[in-house]
Amino acid sequence: MAAVGIKSYLRGYHHRLLSYFFGPHLDMSNRIEEVIPSGLPWLVAEERGEVIGYACATKWNKRFAYRFSVEATVYLSPTSASDGWGTKLYEALFTELEGCFIHTVIGGIALPNPASIALHEIFGMEKVAHFKEVGYKLDKWIDVGYWQVQLNA
Repeated sequence: MAAVGIKSYLRGYHHRLLSYFFGPHLDMSNRIEEVIPSGLPWLVAEERGEVIGYACATKWNKRFAYRFSVEATVYLSPTSASDGWGTKLYEALFTELEGCFIHTVIGGIALPNPASIALHEIFGMEKVAHFKEVGYKLDKWIDVGYWQVQLNA
């Protein structure tokens, strides 16, 4: 892998990843089970034996015409958010995506989030959309922005 401590998802991580980041969360379990058989990468970062984050690519749209486009996601534990792990995970993820015949990578960001915007822009992603109050978390409506980049363009 591109960075020490980053591994492809293994079944052994399933319980640890879900428990650490989400508690008993069926939706995340279903997402993992959809990604793995698709051949898209799901990477897990570890530090000193602890799962500290993950990055994955999911199909952006299930329709055939969009098979070369993915949505990239990176998530880090709050204690690891400023240690460079987001960059390491995205470096490894983008490297794997280049070998998967992917043309477009899309990243959705709950706004405001300057750190996540900076991370996506490091990888050449540009803002292409802004949706107002389409998400709801932490008891409030949130805007979501979308960034994208073409690989091998």
